[in-house]
Amino acid sequence: MSKQGTKTIIKSNKTEIKVHSLGRVEGDLDVKVTIENGVVVDAWTEATMFRGFEMILKGKDPQAGLIVTPRICGICGGSHLTKAVYALDTAWNTQVPPNATLIRNIAQAAETIQSIPRWFYALFAIGLTHKNYASSKLYEEVVRRWAPFEGEHYEIGVTVSAKPVEIYAIFGGQWPHSSFMIPGGVMSAPTLSDITRSISILEYYRDSWLEKILLGSSVERWLENKTWSDVLAWLDEKPEHRDSDLGLFIRYSMEIGMDKYGAGPGSYLATGNFFHEEKYRYPTIEGRNAALIARSGIFDGKEYHDFDQARIREDHTYSFYRGSGSYHPFEGITEPIDPIEGQKEGKYTFAKAPRYDIPGMGETPLEVGPLARQVMAGRPNAEEWQDYDPLFLNIINEIGPSSMVRVLARLHEAAKYYLRMRKWLQQIDLNEKFYIKPNELPEGRGFGATEAARGALADWIEIKDGKIENYQVVTPTAWNIGPRDRHGQRGPIETAMIGLPVKNPQDPVELAHIAQSYDSCLVCTVHAYDAKTNKELAKYEVMKM
Repeated sequence: MSKQGTKTIIKSNKTEIKVHSLGRVEGDLDVKVTIENGVVVDAWTEATMFRGFEMILKGKDPQAGLIVTPRICGICGGSHLTKAVYALDTAWNTQVPPNATLIRNIAQAAETIQSIPRWFYALFAIGLTHKNYASSKLYEEVVRRWAPFEGEHYEIGVTVSAKPVEIYAIFGGQWPHSSFMIPGGVMSAPTLSDITRSISILEYYRDSWLEKILLGSSVERWLENKTWSDVLAWLDEKPEHRDSDLGLFIRYSMEIGMDKYGAGPGSYLATGNFFHEEKYRYPTIEGRNAALIARSGIFDGKEYHDFDQARIREDHTYSFYRGSGSYHPFEGITEPIDPIEGQKEGKYTFAKAPRYDIPGMGETPLEVGPLARQVMAGRPNAEEWQDYDPLFLNIINEIGPSSMVRVLARLHEAAKYYLRMRKWLQQIDLNEKFYIKPNELPEGRGFGATEAARGALADWIEIKDGKIENYQVVTPTAWNIGPRDRHGQRGPIETAMIGLPVKNPQDPVELAHIAQSYDSCLVCTVHAYDAKTNKELAKYEVMKM
């Protein structure tokens, strides 16, 4: 990642500004907004790259998904492996021993908790050091801690982020791009030394960053907060809380107004993750919800609904794919067309528009990610062993969703996932099985899903004559950056940008904060247009690391 700075390029009547200090990962995303009287009045998300993994997998051995899909992404490949293996487990009617479920849970959580400090310090917080905020009373402290490369806590956060994936590698052999999860279990054969070492690494993560730097308190004390009022009281309880990175982030965000913008659609989806080791020994699509520790579901802004994969649709009316319409992934079509030809039909992105058919509401754009997961955790009537955490349901009811709240939800998960991993590591029984060989059925359909750091991630596989007949992947990035659908409904990020005041259209850092709060796996470029003149004011480019 290059050092913070701006580069201005004058091209005829256009001023192009590129900001090199903010990073995205994987791919290319343009977010074009129209600004009128200093406020965003319209937005379009444009994914400009096509890779076509679904096309690559067609006709391959069913287990090819275990090799190919983890390479879709270099930062959440473990999540891709997790949902790919569960898709095959359900298609082949496997039996998964409890040890294997525990290790799959541990690996998924390890990848997520490594992502939290890496994303916060290297991708998000450095934007808070922007010169726009120099008048803030907290600005000097923010720069001291979070300035790219030079910030005191930047270095600590980025360094400690490497530790959790050492746990992944102990069980999975490597990270990223591991393929150690297989239908029927895992290929691990851990020893007591492996488990002891993993616990030691996890405790280092807690002692050196999670409690000392991020929270300024014990994990247990932070998790006692159940309402927004509790969080504010926690801030004032001790100087260590107030002056922690989490305390500083909350206070600074409220001072610069980040708690007032980037709300998004206000409706959420979580496919859920982490299975109870005894309740998902025989994976099926129908039995999935009841076995989840972190529950699945939909929150429409007022009410909760059970998650049903059969209600997911992918609309490509405005996507660079042949035709139009809305399809369930089992019937999904991935036939790309030339973007130049697509633009003639009004299409503007390679991303499809995932939607969920909510009973009584129809196909609805939904936000996914940490905030969606934590809103789902507030759903009543959880089983004793399931995650129940009312904090973020209370927060969005009290102060509303925002970019600040979205970031806060992700930081909150570091504490929760630490405790889960600690428990699962102690539950592994070295005297029991880690794998049960399945029957490789020549025909079948499977669905597998998990929650990557960035949100709901799912695979649908159809097997015919022992080969992959159809394979569809729906990523959290697609949910969040998806375009308009055939009903004209904007995608979540498009919606989140509407109404945003932009202080300086030549340098629209506020737009980057919104895009980065979703942490889409894409390089992000923001073009700003004046609604009256249609003149391009600026191009705010977020470069690759």
